Amino acid sequence: MTTAAIYGCSGHRLTAEEKAFFSDVRPWGFILFRRNVESPDQLRALTAELRDCLGDEAAPILIDQEGGRVQRMGPPHWPKYPPGEAYLKATNDPLAARELARLGGRLLAHDLKAVGITVDCLPVLDVPVPGAHDIIGDRAYAHDPADVARLGRAAAEGLLAGGVLPVIKHMPGHGRAFADSHKALPVVHADFETLDGWDFAPFKALSDMPMAMTAHVVFTAVDPKRPATTSKEAVKLMREHLGFGGLILTDDLSMHALSGSFRERAEASLKAGCDVVLHCNGDLAEMASVAEGVGKLKGKAARRAEAALARIVHTPEPLDYREAHDRFAALLAGRFEAAKGPDVGEAQA
Repeated sequence: MTTAAIYGCSGHRLTAEEKAFFSDVRPWGFILFRRNVESPDQLRALTAELRDCLGDEAAPILIDQEGGRVQRMGPPHWPKYPPGEAYLKATNDPLAARELARLGGRLLAHDLKAVGITVDCLPVLDVPVPGAHDIIGDRAYAHDPADVARLGRAAAEGLLAGGVLPVIKHMPGHGRAFADSHKALPVVHADFETLDGWDFAPFKALSDMPMAMTAHVVFTAVDPKRPATTSKEAVKLMREHLGFGGLILTDDLSMHALSGSFRERAEASLKAGCDVVLHCNGDLAEMASVAEGVGKLKGKAARRAEAALARIVHTPEPLDYREAHDRFAALLAGRFEAAKGPDVGEAQA
């Protein structure tokens, strides 16, 4: 039986210590970053190696492949993709923007599936407000909840059509945060009505998606003391008010928005109602501490995990990759810059 955790690894191939650890603690899945990416052949070998540790060819392997400044696989082996804001900027036609976002998701899925990656931490459903920290910035599809929901769903549908699961993030919303949760704990003081009409709206609209990632953000209108990741009230809101029935992952437990030991962070997240905890930086000692606070993936969480993986299509929608990429690039030509705002880098996005 697997445990309710997803772990990163340190490099291009697994060390003997990592193989032994993963075989022992048996996480539900793994997540990859730039430090793990060298070439297509190397990535295929690494994803196979990770699954061999569990003896499970279907074990999920995740990555943050958004485009823009959050793209773990890039040139020269993979194309450069735009940030979320590029789709509306590329055309004045909302329907055309939607089809472009779906095509982007379909192309991303092709790239990921070819190297054994089955889950993309996309779409970003956060809706920025004026003055908010730029950690979301151009990663957002728009500055209006309806546009974010429409384009986010299109990207998710493209991923699903290509055999890759989407993860909606950062539930219930990071766009209003005035701090970067990688470095500090953001506290949002907006009233519930404001949050419900703005921040929460895209997550409600995509509540049928298979997986979601939490925000390490305090919403005082929901829980004045704890960030959503470790708040029973916030997770209850995700389930009941937002209507999300899929698998809930934490954002990276190593981010500085959280406090306490790694065991305590894992325990608090699972006690709050998250299904699976995520630890990303590949530090073996930290992962061992997380593992002390993580039990077996069972009950409702196990059923949600099984239901999520069941949504992976094994015969992807047909795609003429070269023609589609040429068309995609032509539509976006000159319409985006690859990096704006702070580089999210190796930390979980």
